[in-house]
Amino acid sequence: MNEGSQPILYSFRRCPYAMRARMALYTSGVRCELREVVLRDKPTHMLEISPKATVPVLQVTPDQIIDESLDVMLWALDQHDPDQWLVPENNDPGTMMALIAKADGDFKDNLDRYKYSNRYEGVDAAACRTAGEGFLVELNTMLQNTPYLFGQRPCLADMAIAPFIRQFANTDRDWFDQTPYVPLHGWLSAFLDSESFNAVMDKYPQWQPDDPITGSPVAF
Repeated sequence: MNEGSQPILYSFRRCPYAMRARMALYTSGVRCELREVVLRDKPTHMLEISPKATVPVLQVTPDQIIDESLDVMLWALDQHDPDQWLVPENNDPGTMMALIAKADGDFKDNLDRYKYSNRYEGVDAAACRTAGEGFLVELNTMLQNTPYLFGQRPCLADMAIAPFIRQFANTDRDWFDQTPYVPLHGWLSAFLDSESFNAVMDKYPQWQPDDPITGSPVAF
């Protein structure tokens, strides 16, 4: 990467962490080179700059690497936040960040054990779904009077959490669709129809460093 060139984003289309990073970059207007990763064949350069070996990884400059998705979101929105994702309409940024932390913590743990129960010894997928459902109830209650979690417009919490609710819902869509959480269903549908989500969900081939096509920049 040369000084003055675009940031490089290593991403995987279906990863919810990478989804939310891409949405923040898109919304902020920060242009970057998108490098689509195949998780079983990760690029050497990505592993060199981020030994944790998970997506997303954003190389802003040769010396600035951001490899946590929420940090990518915050960095991008610090550059430009035209839709005020960092400023919740109701309540304060600290409360918003606490809700994201809850989603990234206990809820994500239950989601992983519900969706990938065969990877965990002695895990009861149904029990993990029930535990995760408690967070759905909390979100549904927040959405009773407003279309988004903190008011009439989306904020960082909506965009940081929705990719994981999507994944939870898709684990057993028939089950999710029959749940009585009507406001939550509407909120998730609005997210899936949103410009920012659809703009970052195009399919790209695996990035190859020596390929003149897949090795060329893909800018949001």
